[in-house]
This record gives sequence, structure tokens and C-alpha cells, in this order.
Amino acid sequence: MTRMQLQVKVVPGASRDEVTGWLGEALKIRVQAPPEKGEANKSVIRILAKLLEVPRQQIELVRGAGSPNKVFAVSGCSKQEAQRLIEEAS
Repeated sequence: MTRMQLQVKVVPGASRDEVTGWLGEALKIRVQAPPEKGEANKSVIRILAKLLEVPRQQIELVRGAGSPNKVFAVSGCSKQEAQRLIEEAS
């Protein structure tokens, strides 16, 4: 199964959940959830699963649990496929 890593810049406490696009090598995602008790991380996983068309179980936070700069591992989606889906959604 294909597995790739995706850098994400998370902005918690936003007015709405949205993918705002690329910020350098990282995908910037704004979430309404607060940065407490992993709520923002759960929201990002939900957003990424919908965006990349994979089940939530195939997305794992591998680095940055308490930081706005995170790395997620995504199974079942190639980097090229992810970039295509992100560009289509933008």
C-alpha cells in the first residue's frame, strides 16, 4: 500500500474549517477546534480524510502533536494523487 508523509500547518480556533492552500511545503489548514486535548488534530484528520478520499484510520499524526507544524502519514494515497486532490479542492 502506498504511504506518504504530508506536512501541515494548523491554525486552530478559526471561524470555520478550511484548507487554505500551500504555505511553502506545508498544507495550511484552519480548524474551528481549539488546540486542547487533541481536538484540533482530530479535526485535521477528518478534513484530510475527506480531502484525500481515504478512511480516517489511514491517517496518522507522526510528528508535532502539540505544535502547529505537523507531519501526517497517509496510507493509500500517493504524493501526486494528494497534490491533484488538493489542487482540485482549492
